[in-house]
Amino acid sequence: MSLVEHREGIEAGRLDMFVDGAFAFTLTLLAIGGETIPNTAEKLLHILAGVPAAALCFAQIAWMWHGHVQWRHLCTRATRTGLLLSLLLVFFALIFVYPLHMVYGSACYGFSGGVLSSDVAVQLSSEARTMFVCYGLAYTSMAGTLTLLFRHAARLWPAGSEERRRAGIRMVSWAVPTAIGVLSALTALLVPEGLLSLAGFEYVLLGLIGPVTTWYKRRHPAG
Repeated sequence: MSLVEHREGIEAGRLDMFVDGAFAFTLTLLAIGGETIPNTAEKLLHILAGVPAAALCFAQIAWMWHGHVQWRHLCTRATRTGLLLSLLLVFFALIFVYPLHMVYGSACYGFSGGVLSSDVAVQLSSEARTMFVCYGLAYTSMAGTLTLLFRHAARLWPAGSEERRRAGIRMVSWAVPTAIGVLSALTALLVPEGLLSLAGFEYVLLGLIGPVTTWYKRRHPAG
C-alpha cells in the first residue's frame, strides 16, 4: 500500500467515524423518556406510549445511515466530494429528526385513537400541512444526498465495471425516495385541508424501489 493510499484510508475512516457518531447522536434526540426518569406508574405508561413512534423513527434513521455505509463500500477513496456530501448528510440528519418524530408520533396517535404519542399529536390542519412540507423537504434532502453520493461513487469506477453497476443500482434506489419526498411536499402545499393525509400515504410508493432497481439491472446487466 502506498503512502497516499494509507493516508486516504485514514481520512476515510475518520470521516466514517464522524458520520456514525453524528447519526448516533441523532438517535439520542429520539429518547422517549426525555431528561427525566419516571417516578410513577402513570408517567412510565405515558413514556412507553411513545415507544412505537420512536421505533419507527429509529428504523428510518438507521436505513439512511446504512445507505452511507453501503456507499463507503463502493467509495473507499477519500475525496473532497465524498467529504462534502457526507457532511451535508449529517447536517440534514440533525434537521430531519424533528419533523420525523412529529410525523410518526402523529401517525401513531391517530391510528391508536389517541392512546400512543399524545405529546406530539398534530391536531390542526394548518399544523399538519407545515409538518408534511417540512418532513418531505427534509426527507428529500437526505435521500437526495445519498443519491448524489452513489452517483459520485459510480464516476470513480471505469465504465462497464461491476462496482460502477452496483453504485448505479444504489443511486436509482435512492432516487425513488427523493422523488417521493418532493411529491409529498408538493401535495401538502397544494391540496385542500381535507386531503392532507395523501401527503403521508404517498410514502407507500417506496414499494417502487424494487421494480425500479430491477429495471436498472436489466438495462445494465452484469458483465
